[in-house]
Amino acid sequence: MTIDSHHHFWNYSTEDYGWIGDGMDVLKTNYAPADLKPQLDRAGIDGVISVQARTDEKENRFLLDFAKSNDWILGVVGWIDLSRPDIGDALAKYASEKKLVGMRHILQGESDDRYCLREDFNRGVTALHDHGLAYDILIKQHQLAAIPEFVDHHPGLTFVVDHIAKPVIATPQPDSIWLDGMTAVAERENVYCKVSGMVTEVSEGVALTSDLLRPYFDHVLAAFGPDRLMFGSDWPVCRLRSEYADWATTVRSWITELSTEEQSAIMGGSTRRAYQLDA
Repeated sequence: MTIDSHHHFWNYSTEDYGWIGDGMDVLKTNYAPADLKPQLDRAGIDGVISVQARTDEKENRFLLDFAKSNDWILGVVGWIDLSRPDIGDALAKYASEKKLVGMRHILQGESDDRYCLREDFNRGVTALHDHGLAYDILIKQHQLAAIPEFVDHHPGLTFVVDHIAKPVIATPQPDSIWLDGMTAVAERENVYCKVSGMVTEVSEGVALTSDLLRPYFDHVLAAFGPDRLMFGSDWPVCRLRSEYADWATTVRSWITELSTEEQSAIMGGSTRRAYQLDA
C-alpha cells in the first residue's frame, strides 16, 4: 500500500488560518476529502495521514470525522496543548479513537529554539507515549540543535520530523547547520523523517527543479535510510509551488535505483510502522 504521510484538510477562514497570508490565494478555499481523492487516484496513492493545520482541539474532531467516513484516511495527527497540567486526562478522551495516531506542536512558531526542552512540555510528550501516540516535530533548520537532547528524554517514543526540518533551499548545496543537525537527529533510531514540504522551502526567486532538491533528499536518505523515510505531499500547501502528481513523480524518480523493498518502505511501509497502522 502506498501512503501519503502528510496532508491537510480545512474549512478556510482568515480567523482560523491566519498563517495563510498574502500571495497564498490558492490556499484560501476549503479542502476536503472529495478534493484530495482524485489527486491520490491520479498519483497512485492508496491512503493518507491527515495532519492538523490549526492549534485548536476542534481540529481533531474535524479530521477524525473525515477519517471515520473515508477508509483511505488511515490516521490523524492532531493537536493538543501538551503543557496543560491535566494532559493525561485530556488525552484519555481520545482513547477510543483508533485513527488518532499522533500529535504535534507548532515548534517552528516558538521564539525560543529550546522550547522543546521545557519541563511542562516534556511532561506532555511523555503522556503521548503512555497513550500509544507518536509526536511530529515541526521545526525549521535553525531549531535542530536542541532536538537530539529532546528526543533523548523519550527513548521509547516514536518521533517524526516533518518536512525534513525545513532547510533553507537556495542552492543545491545544503547549509551545514541543516546537514549536521539532521545527521545528529537521525542517529536516534526512534526518529523518522517525512520527505515532504520541500517545494515551499525553496527561496523566493529561485527556480524549483528536481536537481535543486535532490541533494537534500540524498542526505536524509543516507542519514535515516529507507526504513525511516516516508513520502508526504503536504497538500494542499504544496500547491504554492507544485501540484500533487508532480511531487509524487519527483520523489518516485529519486528512488528508482533503490530495491523494491526500499521503495516500498519510503512510499508506505515506514509510515505504517511509525504510526502503528497495523496495531
